Amino acid sequence: MIDLPPLSLYVHMPWCVKKCPYCDFNSHGLRDAAAPYADYVDALIADLDGDLADFGPAVADRPIVSVFFGGGTPSLFPPEQIARLLRAARQRLRFAADAEITLETNPGTVEHGRFEDYLAAGVNRLSFGVQSFDDALLRRLGRIHSSGEAEDAFGLARQAGYDNINLDLMYALPEQTVDGALRDLERALALQPTHLSHYQLTLEPNTAFAAHPPPLPDDDTAWDMQEVCQARLAEAGFAQYEVSAYAQTGRRCQHNLNYWSFGDYLGIGAGAHGKISDARGVRRRWKQRLPKTYLAAETQHARIGGDRLIPESERAFEYMLNALRLIDGTPMQAFNARTGLPLSRIRDTLDEAIQRGWLTDDLSQLRTTAQGQRFLNDVVALFM
Repeated sequence: MIDLPPLSLYVHMPWCVKKCPYCDFNSHGLRDAAAPYADYVDALIADLDGDLADFGPAVADRPIVSVFFGGGTPSLFPPEQIARLLRAARQRLRFAADAEITLETNPGTVEHGRFEDYLAAGVNRLSFGVQSFDDALLRRLGRIHSSGEAEDAFGLARQAGYDNINLDLMYALPEQTVDGALRDLERALALQPTHLSHYQLTLEPNTAFAAHPPPLPDDDTAWDMQEVCQARLAEAGFAQYEVSAYAQTGRRCQHNLNYWSFGDYLGIGAGAHGKISDARGVRRRWKQRLPKTYLAAETQHARIGGDRLIPESERAFEYMLNALRLIDGTPMQAFNARTGLPLSRIRDTLDEAIQRGWLTDDLSQLRTTAQGQRFLNDVVALFM
């Protein structure tokens, strides 16, 4: 029997001003045309109604602990449309009193509305996609903002009243040096964010960078960048709690923590994924990927791109794919509570991982060692 975990809401906003060459997300450049923002919010509300009707008792009366507007560039949507969607969600769902509501935004002035208006709409956390403070690297990454615009936008958000702000920062960028990665980090720390997502640029399939790879630092240099930046973040008071996430005390991203802890979440919007636990097991649902197809759907059935129960044979792997990203791990008993599977199902695999030095020998806590974090894909693969 699965214990019902916390429930979140993910909202996918698929448009951006320009598609970046490294991006493999479900995002679509506007190509000089305005997106149908109001129509899309209408579709999101209908999508939410459809999911609530389909999932019924599995989500009824469960409090929403977090909302995350991802994209794309969600802040392209006017604040009044974000407010309209949040009002509709609150009319249909019970929000926790301290629900975290995050909006992803880019620093360019054409990519966000007034931060005061987003705050008034109910958004209480911002996540800036800065990626670098080196203007030459920003151009190579296809970003349309400058480092100065990033700093200005962050300052405007602070002035608007935001005290919980994440910065996305990448390293191992084209021809970047270790010193260059550290300079980027110092520029980020000078802004005093409460959270940093610090992750390595990788070449993803079906991207412009994959087709025409730029010269990237080698693996050893990338590892040196990670180590020196981790040390600097720790010195600045940012605790690493996930592979690429660092936070000041009390500022961990609750939405992403719910993902990594194998929590539940409703997913609405083009290409959005959701996960819901009920008496039958763990169910995943995803929506039509293309905004045009999603918007044209007249019924919830037409909006759905796929829906399946995760078979027991895959459930342990899916759990580990998320939980092992957490630096402190998860209580061993959470495996049974979140998957409904007995610990005996993975006992032999756990022993193998412990013998290889990838997991700590602790029967109360599922946690990777430092070596296990470095070879995380290999650790997770053991549970396939």
